[in-house]
Amino acid sequence: MPTLLQTAPMSVSESSSASSRSSLVFAYYVTGHGFGHATRVVEVVRHLISSGHQVHVVSAAPEFVFTMEVHSPNLFIRKVLLDSGSVQADALTVDRRASLEKYCEIAVEPRDSILDTEVEWLKSIKANLVVSDVVPIACRAAADAGIRSVCVTNFSWDFIYAEYVMAAGHHHRSIVWQIAEDYSHCEFLIRLPGYCPMPAFHDVIDIPLVVRPLHKSRQEVRKELGVPDNVKLLIFNFGGQPTGWTLKEEYLPAGWLCLVCGASAKQDLPPNFIALPKDVYTPDVIAASDCMLGKIGYGTVSEALAYKLRFIFVRRDYFNEEPFLRKMLEYYQGGVEMIRRDLLAGCWAPYLERAVTLKPCYDGGIDGGEVAAKILKDTAMGKKRSKLNLSGARRLRDAIILGFQLQRAPGRDLSVPEWYQVAGNEAGIHSVDQTQKSSKFVEGFEILHGDHLGLSDTIGFLDSLATLAKIGGHHQEREHLAAAALFNWEEDIVVARAPGRLDVMGGIADYSGSLVLLMPTREACHAAVQRNHPSKQKLWKHAEARHHLRDTPILEIVSFGSELSNRGPTFDMDLSDFMEEDGKPISYEKSCHYFSRDPSQKWAAYVAGTILVLMREMGVRFEDSISILVSSTVPEGKGVSSSASVEVATMSAVAAAHGLEISPRDVALLCQKVENYVVGAPCGVMDQMASACGEANKLLAMICQPAEILGLVEIPSHIRFWGIDSGIRHSVGGSDYGSVRIGAFIGKTMIKSFASSFTKSNSEEAEEESSELIESDASLDYLCNLSPHRFQALYASKLPQSITGEEFIEKYNDHGDSVTTIDRKGTYDIMAPTRHPIYENFRVQAFKALLTATPSEEQVIGLGELMYQCHDSYSACGIGSDGTDRLVKLVQNMENLKSSKTGNGTLYGAKITGGGSGGTVCVIGKSSLRSSEQILQIQRKYKEATGFMPYVFEGSSPGAGKFGYLKIRKNSAPTSST
Repeated sequence: MPTLLQTAPMSVSESSSASSRSSLVFAYYVTGHGFGHATRVVEVVRHLISSGHQVHVVSAAPEFVFTMEVHSPNLFIRKVLLDSGSVQADALTVDRRASLEKYCEIAVEPRDSILDTEVEWLKSIKANLVVSDVVPIACRAAADAGIRSVCVTNFSWDFIYAEYVMAAGHHHRSIVWQIAEDYSHCEFLIRLPGYCPMPAFHDVIDIPLVVRPLHKSRQEVRKELGVPDNVKLLIFNFGGQPTGWTLKEEYLPAGWLCLVCGASAKQDLPPNFIALPKDVYTPDVIAASDCMLGKIGYGTVSEALAYKLRFIFVRRDYFNEEPFLRKMLEYYQGGVEMIRRDLLAGCWAPYLERAVTLKPCYDGGIDGGEVAAKILKDTAMGKKRSKLNLSGARRLRDAIILGFQLQRAPGRDLSVPEWYQVAGNEAGIHSVDQTQKSSKFVEGFEILHGDHLGLSDTIGFLDSLATLAKIGGHHQEREHLAAAALFNWEEDIVVARAPGRLDVMGGIADYSGSLVLLMPTREACHAAVQRNHPSKQKLWKHAEARHHLRDTPILEIVSFGSELSNRGPTFDMDLSDFMEEDGKPISYEKSCHYFSRDPSQKWAAYVAGTILVLMREMGVRFEDSISILVSSTVPEGKGVSSSASVEVATMSAVAAAHGLEISPRDVALLCQKVENYVVGAPCGVMDQMASACGEANKLLAMICQPAEILGLVEIPSHIRFWGIDSGIRHSVGGSDYGSVRIGAFIGKTMIKSFASSFTKSNSEEAEEESSELIESDASLDYLCNLSPHRFQALYASKLPQSITGEEFIEKYNDHGDSVTTIDRKGTYDIMAPTRHPIYENFRVQAFKALLTATPSEEQVIGLGELMYQCHDSYSACGIGSDGTDRLVKLVQNMENLKSSKTGNGTLYGAKITGGGSGGTVCVIGKSSLRSSEQILQIQRKYKEATGFMPYVFEGSSPGAGKFGYLKIRKNSAPTSST
């Protein structure tokens, strides 16, 4: 490789144009995560130094990254790691737990000494301004040193790490809060395009892309490489991570060459792959190429956009920055997503063919480095900015939104670009009058079976199908393009619908056998299913290249709303992958591993898992190919059973399409197996039961032993329930929920052991107790079959507050729960998780009895008090959250209005729902206009305090069993275009 591709560094003379007496001193802190931050910092630094100023760069990045472009006595490199970023197992995989543990080791444990050192150093160099990209502690150090600070970034670590907390446990939350507090000392944010929500910053300046300039033309680079114009160049760029990729000659179509960044010296490359040197000047190579294949990061996306390079990208796991950059890339028609298994298997040709048809159209500014440098110089010289919003030390913990919730509320957060908000409305759900009468015809389709019941979301979904049938390939959204090519539109399609659920009472006590009371939500998931003979199955191009035998059944799935949740919009597989060589279905353990290989497509387990469960539990064999479209308005991560609604809708549609008659109760039980064994989430059965068996405006009463439906409880006309989203992402797969569940099962195991020891002893305590009751306790199937008074009298004093996994396993061996695994090194709370379901079962029984009592003020007060007690018990288990606590407190404040002079409070109680640790709060109040007004007041007050406008769940709808299914067929007669 010719060395001419390397850039010429800035000379000393170039960096001394300004007089020394106007020289400023900048301390520029750079995160240790990846080269992208360092390369964009170089561009800002270059402009600062060319103006005659000194820049001290504090970074753990290799020195050559800075010195290869800037060679000046005014550039000082101080190699210090103060921010570990994300720990990557490989180029595509982030280790969330390790990332938090590493940050704790680097920046939390030695925090005091770091601050002392940095303050002393900043004073010693007489810094005029501290700049951070985007090291949190640098902002605090600057404040302690009495120096102004500015951040330059497109994301912040509080937003990134917030998602990691779900995997690593709530004890890591303090890291996120501390990071937000550190950022709060920053004077303002210079925000780059493709930005994430960054609630810790309240004062913002937006700038153009920061892009390194070209030093050579496309023709010059190709000439140096010896590549003629008629050969297409692909640059293989996965950042600074060691690759170790297996690359084969057949991966590339004829007429292509691939330039490999970061190839190891020992790597043996095929003749059509060329290793680039470590210090190659990437922008020149990018501009000389036809396509790039790599992972999304700020550096790759910005330079691809700036130089109009088509970018074939593979998703990274658990990096929250990615969906915002991806959306920007696709908005300017520069991106094609490659499925990870196609990258590894070498199925590149379909993606290259698609990419070369793109016409990237970014025409915005690329002088962000110069613009940022000018702002930094003005600030360092003392220029003050007028505040756009409130800022300062008031940075509430609740402002840190776990997961991607800010972007899931279109139009409600100014941090999300307009073009991103539009995606939230792309699911095709139109506003239709709820009173619209049912019909056997909807726009574009004839209904051959079933009735849409006048449900506006169902009519909207059918309208969206009609639109898909018309648009063919003429649509910008990838998920809609895939959906349009999914079905044979002249054949029958089956549609099922399943709502989410609002947990009114019972919650996490379901796995302990409690009585639960559940209300189906108005929001629901729709699943459209079509079966076709394999020879007639329509395949996407990338799927066609992978599935060579067209006589084998294929499963293809499209998920609407994927772009809002950072998951791949499509999934496909051979149904034979679900079969062993002996013709039997694969085990659940193997299926869980199958879907875990690529986290961006793990969502498909909720959908495809229904097919495996039908194969294993009912002996169903699928000979035809299956196409499934899933579209849900049940928000994810809010504790309202979005996953159960997907499972139940899909299972119902697949069963109907194949002529299987399964009762709603059995559908729910089968769907629980999907979530427990295929997805690997340890949920109880109540979510699926509510989605399958619930009815509109009624509470489903069920004893979870395992799923005994007691009936439907009418909601009295003077009472109403609401759900208010805290904005803090909830997941039953999170460590907090799992730890509490394990604690409850450990407690039950210990109680059984204590009872067994009673029967074998001749103690006075044993003689006083009924032998039948003791024997019953010794064989306890469910914790909730133990009454509160017996628990308190006999067992509470014997249970430890906590126990290590090692101690428990050595003494008791097993905890009797097939869907959770005890970590020998972990420590589990026992008392609170055991106490909660025992007392919760009693509270739910009292709640159910009160609902049917004579209407009175005392009745509603009693119902509200039971909800408050439930909420406090969640908190005692360690699965509360600041956001949900704040909402409950706001309800209490509204309730206190009843005792004031105005006496107009109409809300009576509230509690966290579902698996806890965030999600939604259920509120009870009078069915009145005043109650609705107070709910709106709570919305506004919560937004004022946290910056997040909560979604309100109001209303109800029928469960999947009540809805049944629709069989639709495209109208042969032409219809007017919409």
